[in-house]
Amino acid sequence: MDRKHFSPLPQSPLKSGATYYMPDPTMATRVSLNSPAIEVMTDLRRVGAVTVGPDTAIDIADQSMKIHSVRALIVVDARRRVLGIITATDILGEKPLKLTHECGFRHDEITVQHIMTLAERLDVIEMRDVLLADVGHVLETLKQSARQHALVVDQDADNRQTIRGIFSTTQIARQLGITLHTAEVGRSFAEIEAAIGP
Repeated sequence: MDRKHFSPLPQSPLKSGATYYMPDPTMATRVSLNSPAIEVMTDLRRVGAVTVGPDTAIDIADQSMKIHSVRALIVVDARRRVLGIITATDILGEKPLKLTHECGFRHDEITVQHIMTLAERLDVIEMRDVLLADVGHVLETLKQSARQHALVVDQDADNRQTIRGIFSTTQIARQLGITLHTAEVGRSFAEIEAAIGP
């Protein structure tokens, strides 16, 4: 039955010292290796993509990751075209050190474009394949590519390839109920495999 009349909900003043909820990682849907892959994909139609420009200093990009609780940013130009991806491992790993030692850069001169993975070097997964896959397929794909993130693409209304989603080993581990103790790719998968068992 459709209502025609609605009464207002009770309201009261906000109490002094009130706080607000933060996302609870334990509220993420629990999955198994046999769960549908879509359950561990961050769907960019539901959650806004966290992006960064190529000229952004890496320290600013790192701060953005911390603020948004992500470990990767999509690098885009002013027209929203994808230029690449930058991860926390890129920023905190050897790439910046190499630039300072081999090329004479100061740390504060290093920008996202210096250390990101270019779009043409990224492999992507088609959404139609994700819809037929399980979580175990995604983990095996990430392990084989030695990456902690994978992009999922679909076609937009103009038939252009568009990033639809992102898989993250950290997110998948969380939903499997596993706490990762390292950001290093090989060890992350070893931790997941040890927790899951044979």
